[in-house]
Amino acid sequence: MFCTNCGHPNRDDARFCAECGRPLQDEVTVTLPGIEGEDEAHDDFPFPHDELEPGQALVLVKRGPNAGSTFLLDDDATTIGRSPDSAVFLDDVTVSRKHAVFERRPGPAWFVRDVGSLNGTYVNGEQVDETKLATGDEVQIGRFKLTFFSAGE
Repeated sequence: MFCTNCGHPNRDDARFCAECGRPLQDEVTVTLPGIEGEDEAHDDFPFPHDELEPGQALVLVKRGPNAGSTFLLDDDATTIGRSPDSAVFLDDVTVSRKHAVFERRPGPAWFVRDVGSLNGTYVNGEQVDETKLATGDEVQIGRFKLTFFSAGE
């Protein structure tokens, strides 16, 4: 069976491409379960993001075990994962130890890049390998939903 995305030959019984990870069969559905007891009706942002210094950004955990937590992004590369060494530590089995990286690039522009996670990284509901972020973008990593804010936007 050949992958329709990258053309890689795969075993006939494979559900996902061994090269790019895309589903090989139309009936494959990958879903992440919701978190019980969550209420997204209260989306107030408690941090004065307009007071961030130039070049800084911030993510707010909107959904997940540590909802309400904020992480300041002020390095050129900020790691995200289940490893306690990660700058953005998300402790849940749906998060890979080394899941993704927030990167500041000249401009300044902020990007999120998946670093080979098992469940993938999503921005505004779309799975991404890497994408540029804008204030208000929702980044989903495992069961966590993070809202991104950048200085000056």
